[in-house]
Amino acid sequence: MKAYRVTAAGQRPSLVEVPAPQPGPGEVAVEIAACGLNFADLLMVEGTYQDTPPAPFTLGIELAGTVTALGEGVAGLAAGDRVGVFGGRGGLAEAGCFPADRCLQLPDAMPFHIAAAFLVAYGTSHLALAHRARLTTGERLVVTGAAGGVGLTAVELGAKLGAEVVAIARGADKLEVARTAGATHLIEATSDDIRGQLKALGGIDVLYDTVGDPLFGECFRAARPEARLLAIGFAGGKVPQIKANHLLVKNLTVSGLYWGGYMGFAPEVLTGSLKELMGLWETGGLDPHVSHRLPLDEIDAAMELIRTRRSTGKVVVEPRR
Repeated sequence: MKAYRVTAAGQRPSLVEVPAPQPGPGEVAVEIAACGLNFADLLMVEGTYQDTPPAPFTLGIELAGTVTALGEGVAGLAAGDRVGVFGGRGGLAEAGCFPADRCLQLPDAMPFHIAAAFLVAYGTSHLALAHRARLTTGERLVVTGAAGGVGLTAVELGAKLGAEVVAIARGADKLEVARTAGATHLIEATSDDIRGQLKALGGIDVLYDTVGDPLFGECFRAARPEARLLAIGFAGGKVPQIKANHLLVKNLTVSGLYWGGYMGFAPEVLTGSLKELMGLWETGGLDPHVSHRLPLDEIDAAMELIRTRRSTGKVVVEPRR
């Protein structure tokens, strides 16, 4: 089978032929129909992601497909089940084996390319806004990188939670995508005095930041007293350095959110969130945005869309397309 693998640390990944794996105890084999790309895939290539596995490994942290075989001790799943999987690796291949407890049965009507774009993006934003920040109706939510994979879901979910959403993104096309998802106010990421623009709106109650400095610093200085600031990622490449005395003076809270980390210490929080989100999708309450769908043979082009930030929402690779 084909798989997109990092064969040695520091080397560029390549599409190679590898033997099809067999499920071990507690695992299921999945015929992969779609894999959602994430910024984390780029970090894994560079070896800088917090959960980068040792080489060799297959990239692709989230996927959707059909169960084809069960390993010893697996209950609650059967061959033929349609599943979404947060595997942490292995999604950019024609097949793979994954822990059964990382598989979520999909609604019958959910297409595989939507499922593969759903787990990390919506899961991250739901836990960040509802669980960590406790966002409430009427609060002002500012989202940076607002047209990206997770940022766009934060705009959508924030609006559904009753917040006044301010989207910060680069370019008119991306800002329009954020407006369609529910943003009330739009700010061009390259404009001057973002802090002043945010203050003119009344300041920030909750910040959902995917970019890092210098944009984080501009937003930080526009925070209202008792604001909650969420560090989601650092796509801009610069990690903010936060002065604790500023937190004290304005009674601010800064929280990190690594969605996959919940699998290790509170998996029930993560799975409960996903089940709630799946229910929202089934009732028409969510509208996942996939800007590009490419076959596995075009994986390098798909990765470049993420690297150059030319996509909006999610990029999905379909190995059997």
